[in-house]
Order: sequence, then C-alpha cells, then structure tokens
Amino acid sequence: MPSVADAPNERKWSLVIHGGAGSMRPGNLPEGQEEAALAGLADALKAGSDILDRGGDAIDAVEAAIHVLEDDPAFNAGRGSVFTWEGRNELDASIMDGRDRGAGAVAGLTTIRHPISAARAVMTASPHVLLSGDGAEAFARGQDLETVDPAWFATEERRRQLDEFREHDGDGFDIDMKYGTVGAVARDVNGHVAAGTSTGGLTGKRWGRVGDSPLIGAGTYADDRGCAVSATGAGEFFIREGVAHEISARVRFLGETLQQAADFVLAETLDMGGVGGVIVTAPSGETVWSFTTPGMYRGRAASDAAPDVQIYSDA
Repeated sequence: MPSVADAPNERKWSLVIHGGAGSMRPGNLPEGQEEAALAGLADALKAGSDILDRGGDAIDAVEAAIHVLEDDPAFNAGRGSVFTWEGRNELDASIMDGRDRGAGAVAGLTTIRHPISAARAVMTASPHVLLSGDGAEAFARGQDLETVDPAWFATEERRRQLDEFREHDGDGFDIDMKYGTVGAVARDVNGHVAAGTSTGGLTGKRWGRVGDSPLIGAGTYADDRGCAVSATGAGEFFIREGVAHEISARVRFLGETLQQAADFVLAETLDMGGVGGVIVTAPSGETVWSFTTPGMYRGRAASDAAPDVQIYSDA
C-alpha cells in the first residue's frame, strides 16, 4: 500500500515550531510576555503554513517561519538575542533538507538580519556546511543577504538580563534560564521534511562559545528516511548526546514512534544534566514535541488541523 509520502495528490502537510524551552510557568512571565510570545508563534505558523498550503517545499516553509521568529524580540534569535559577556549579539543558525541531507550552518554572525538565510546560503552556494565569525559574515554579505547595524538586534530587556547575569556571575546553566532558541520542522505535500534552528545563544556566553543550534546532528537534523528535528536547551549536553540525529536514528533503525524516540533521547540527556525540548515531524506527516522543562514556546499546524500554540506543560 502506498504511504502518504507516495501520494502527493493528498496534499497533506505539517509544520511545527518552537521559540525555546525553559522555566516558564503560569503567572511567572513578565507582563505582556505570554501574549507577545503566543502572537509571535501564531505569525510564524502562518508564514510557514501559507507556503505549505500552496504546495511549497518544506525547507522554504522552515525558512519563512524562522524569519518571523528572528524578527520578533520575544525570542532569543535575531532581534532580541541575548548578549555575550562582552556585550555583543552573536547569532548562530542551521538548516537541513531531508531530501538529500543537504545542510548549512553559521556561527557568530553580528550583522546579518536573518541568520537562517545565511545558513541556507552556505548549504546551496558553498561547498561547506558550517562557517563562523568573520568568514561567515563575509560569505553572507557576498550572497546579498540583508545586513543591519548590530544595534538592531539589541533590546533593553536583554541588556538587563546581562547585567543581572554579570552581577551574580551565573554559570550558564541556571535552572531558571529560558532557552529562547527558535526552530521549525516541516513536511510538505510531496512527503519531504526539513528542519532549521536559530539562536542568540546563552546570556553571558564567553570565548566564542557555540552551542548545539548550528551543529548538524545536535540541534538540527532532517532525513526523509527518519524524521526532522529542531532542538532547544542546554546546548553543551545536547551536543554530547547528538540529540537531533539520535532521535532520527532511533526512528529509522529501531522503528520507534516519534514520541518514543524524542522522550527517550531527552531522558538520556536529562540524566547527564541537560534540560530542554525538541519538535519533530516525519515524512508521514506525524508531529510531536517533547520537553523536560516546565514550559516550551511551541505551535503546530497541518493541512487537516487548525493552528495551535502553547507555552506550558501538556498536563
């Protein structure tokens, strides 16, 4: 019997997005933040869904959804990114196409408005997968991607968070932190999947620190033979676990459901001390999310389901 992926005439598609996981609980967010985050998630879902509903590719939907989140200061990606210890915004992103496992990533950008588009340009217009720092900047500018003054990324709330972090000399893995990384995974009407992730990293990060978000297999992975995954959380632990690839591999080789694989890998990561969450979709169109924090900014939409955005636990 043909699978959904073999029957594009059914025109089924799915999209899942996240805006970070962390200590969000009902009543503990600053005034207006819950409403702003939910509105931003809804706008991102619409941007990606519009592409998928027209029969567009999964990777185009992922990029479009993340564009919206990168421009929204409610999240830690693009405008509204957290500050490094030195008071800079340094942006990371990655993207992957499940059709051929093409991938691109950037780290340490400071003037490119949409890091996810820079990551895609690395995938399509270079022989490489990951570019960083000044080289990534030069490459992105050479691709005529939109640039902005570094001040465009900065917000007063993120400056306040840096000042508070410096005052308490935080260790970067404070349980009360919110990992505001953004991401998207999609399945298009042709049964192909894609994933992307974008972030400003951790407040107060030092020494050119790079987390899991721009690392293929850790924060992002997409494979039509398995599934597409975007992660958010304590990056050092997600790197050590290889979270995104591990989930896809368990689906592909062990035949686990998306939920089984996501829950298992996050539980192993938690055993090491790393909290966070993932969003996942498969070529079948199935979608799940899983997180080991009190909340995760998240949403999903599908050709046969109304958009849904949430923050707190599913309980």
